[in-house]
Amino acid sequence: MAETPRLAPGDTAPDFTLPDDTGTEVTLSGLRGRSVIVYFYPAAMTPGCTTQACDFTDSLEGLRAHGYEVLGISPDKPEKLAKFRARDGLGLTLLSDPDKQVLAAYGAFGEKKLYGKVVQGVIRSTFVVDPEGKIALAQYNVKATGHVAKLRRDLGLD
Repeated sequence: MAETPRLAPGDTAPDFTLPDDTGTEVTLSGLRGRSVIVYFYPAAMTPGCTTQACDFTDSLEGLRAHGYEVLGISPDKPEKLAKFRARDGLGLTLLSDPDKQVLAAYGAFGEKKLYGKVVQGVIRSTFVVDPEGKIALAQYNVKATGHVAKLRRDLGLD
């Protein structure tokens, strides 16, 4: 898979329709009029991804109170996402992108360093899409731990 261009504030957010953990399709453009936090993570039920998903769940009420919806996207199948949600009591919407087309469209799949080696994989990334469907914030190579607190600060919510 070729290196994909990175998105920047002001770019139009690539639209997508992906199934959630129950198989229900969610379309980004269907959320117009609201701000949407779209975050990409490598794999459900791994330590870092669990920390990040739990942090988003813990902050969900406050984020929604400020008009933000949260979508977490990984290459996992809906069945695995359902187990992840149930195991960790997750409240956010988890979407499945097994063919990695949405990951690629957002520049969230490509070369990254893993334990000192360069590999192809999911680049942990977060985007804020404004109510008009434009990228308001694009963050690549984010840390799993402490990311939600930093994002809240970046958005002026703390």
